[in-house]
Amino acid sequence: MTKVIVPPATIGIVGGGQLGRMLVLAAKAMGYTVGVLDPTPQAPAGQVADFQVTADFADTAALERLARASDVLTYEFENVDLAALADAQRFVALPQGTRLLAITRDRLSEKTFLQEHGIPTAKFASVPNDAALIPAIHRVGVPSILKTATGGYDGHGQVDILGFDQLEAAKALAAETPCILEERLEFRRELSLMVTRDGSDRVRCFPIVENRHAQHILHETLAPAPGLAPALAQQINGLATTIANALDLRGVLGIELFESTTGIVVNELAPRPHNSGHYSIEACNLSQFAAHILSICGLPLPPITLNTSAVMRNLLGTDLATARLAWPKHPEWHLHDYGKAEARPGRKMGHITVCGGTLEARLKAVAFKEDNCEN
Repeated sequence: MTKVIVPPATIGIVGGGQLGRMLVLAAKAMGYTVGVLDPTPQAPAGQVADFQVTADFADTAALERLARASDVLTYEFENVDLAALADAQRFVALPQGTRLLAITRDRLSEKTFLQEHGIPTAKFASVPNDAALIPAIHRVGVPSILKTATGGYDGHGQVDILGFDQLEAAKALAAETPCILEERLEFRRELSLMVTRDGSDRVRCFPIVENRHAQHILHETLAPAPGLAPALAQQINGLATTIANALDLRGVLGIELFESTTGIVVNELAPRPHNSGHYSIEACNLSQFAAHILSICGLPLPPITLNTSAVMRNLLGTDLATARLAWPKHPEWHLHDYGKAEARPGRKMGHITVCGGTLEARLKAVAFKEDNCEN
């Protein structure tokens, strides 16, 4: 069991982006004090937190300051210095530990972990350098996707290999950094769910949702996933439970899956709140952010229920400004502004959630002129 930490204790969050912002809001509603570490003055999370340590993430002294000022430490993104985070445990509780990050921040480690625990994945092979690319292609086949082993997001850091035409680009990527080659699957749709464990180690699964993308960035999340067979939902919840227990999970974990032509395949894990879980703020009895706070503080969580169907739409770049103008005509919108200073193409600036009604009505309600995303 995790040590129980109750308000007004201080929660320290490494990272001050939109996920941190929503974690702060959830924690403050419960009565916690919250501090964040982020290099950007008045970062989105810093705007709503009790205090912000403004310093680079690599600044170990700054991380120690946050740790010393906190009773429990968490993070809102993966690229935290593991050694510094481990060292911070001298001063503060870190219920998630560092193993979770070590596994999920490296795609090869993550896929290997899943494979070792009987979780279905696409075929994969390690590509530590460009010389290893061709042997990996012989093992995995074509079409396939070459991805950087670490880093990369929203379609960055990867090359589709459909044939000989893509080999030069793939070799160039493999020459720059260690990679993983993954089988390119034929799939019907992407699904995901959030999972957590409470202070008594009880696994709590959020509803399974469908994700729709535009230019490699999540565009819409449909909750619940339409037409999902009960047997398939049971299988997915079983996989999530296995993963959560194998990781000795604290906090929330996002699990991305493909509903492929041959069955369910787990694609990626996110050791934090996830974009596809934002709908839970309005649609569930407990948001992913509240669940994360309760879990890291060792408190009990009720079974998660979907109180109403919902569609969440990301607001990218200038979408937020467009949405602000349209908002007065859409009382059905739950509009979230992340407080970012600069709107750039493809940057997540906020989101809209619409609840209730038919799926067609919800999709129509969130549809307006698209942002011209550039990756």
